[in-house]
Amino acid sequence: MANYYGIHHLAMATGDMDATIRFWRDLLGMRLVAGLGKPGYRHYFFEISPGHHIAFFEWPGVEPVSERDHGQPATGPVVFDHVSFGVGCEDDLWDLRDRIEAAGSWVSEVIDHGFIHSIYSFDPNGIPIEFSCRVEEEDPTHIPRMVDSSPSSVTREGPGPVPGKWPAVVRPTPPEEREIFPGEGRELVSGQRKDWWRNP
Repeated sequence: MANYYGIHHLAMATGDMDATIRFWRDLLGMRLVAGLGKPGYRHYFFEISPGHHIAFFEWPGVEPVSERDHGQPATGPVVFDHVSFGVGCEDDLWDLRDRIEAAGSWVSEVIDHGFIHSIYSFDPNGIPIEFSCRVEEEDPTHIPRMVDSSPSSVTREGPGPVPGKWPAVVRPTPPEEREIFPGEGRELVSGQRKDWWRNP
């Protein structure tokens, strides 16, 4: 099984990268750590915490989505509801709430979910966002719990991976056959493009 350390990045879409930068970098305080692009296309990364990012593609014609309450049932094609960012303490939650409200954006009251306290808002693209602070003594990662009143039989199998449910790897790729192909982003490290922050 792979060793996961978190989400490297979530990739979202925007039609207005400048408004996106103003919100994520300047209001929320997430550093803009990488930017790729050419006319008609941009891909920028904001640092949530070391090793964890939220990224945005900017394409012409992308429009903000309609704001929809977090967690409300939806119909039709749906792949995403909202993203929640963990914050270190209650003071961080209140600081964010005050900053978002002062910026004239809607932000919820602080909500007690038992194991987390949260606030909810939307970014300029209509993306539903949540900020959550753990209630340490109630953190279900210490002792997982399932209180769904009608869990499926697969859910009842428990919190950990169940062996034998997927085909086993018959032939692992040997080291001498592990080829890595070049992709977009190499220009961040190759020096082939001007770095506007280091060489203005």
